[in-house]
Amino acid sequence: MTKRVATPTPGNGAAPAARRDPVAVGIPHADPIDPGEGESLFSDAFPTRSFPSGAVMPAQDPHALGGARDNILEVAIGREVRAFRNKLGITVADLAAATGLSLGMLSKIENGVTSPSLTTLQTLSRALGVPVTAFFRRFEERREAVFVKAGEGLLIERRGTRAGHQYRLLGHNSGNTGRVVVEPYVITLTEESDVFPLFQHSGLEFIYILEGEVIYRHADKLYHLTPGDSLFFDADAPHGPDEMRQLPIRFLSIISYPKDEV
Repeated sequence: MTKRVATPTPGNGAAPAARRDPVAVGIPHADPIDPGEGESLFSDAFPTRSFPSGAVMPAQDPHALGGARDNILEVAIGREVRAFRNKLGITVADLAAATGLSLGMLSKIENGVTSPSLTTLQTLSRALGVPVTAFFRRFEERREAVFVKAGEGLLIERRGTRAGHQYRLLGHNSGNTGRVVVEPYVITLTEESDVFPLFQHSGLEFIYILEGEVIYRHADKLYHLTPGDSLFFDADAPHGPDEMRQLPIRFLSIISYPKDEV
């Protein structure tokens, strides 16, 4: 692999490093994609789509109060009853027949508008084949947040990094909750940065440029990124800085992958 390091340039104190030889890493040469030229920022790993101004993306409502309502015991129980029923593939009518409860009562329980008695919960637990305590799981689940003061993120060295690649971890969720690990970093590249490695790992990655200018490679494409630009991609393809145009370079990197691949 051809090594490249940052070198000074008149005027701004940093110059483009020698370009990575695409042949050296077995990747065909590609010209950088400049977002200003209207090229798609989606790699071949994702369907190419254009989103008109004002378009509404299909997604969860970020202002919905579902998470807050889970703190209400009746709502938490109702969601669990519905989830266990759906898991068994049975209808409300089927559950009513199995428990002797009316359709109206079951509807009120699943929608969290009534407080079921302990006897009712025992009846539901037998019909659904789960312990009574399973209905309280969401209510008792701990919801945590990680707060990091500016400049106080944990400095770590990720596998495959080189000198001058500063990774500051801003949080981690690899505890007992959830099935996906999310790792947010602020990454800084400076004049001391060593050879630019190409990374490959499972999951997805999102980067957002905060400072500097970089040519970033993903698979066989190069992207010209400046502050405010972002890139979202399949991290299983080779990726990483290909050419440092203006130093220092600082960007937010959010990596997510299934917990079973930790």
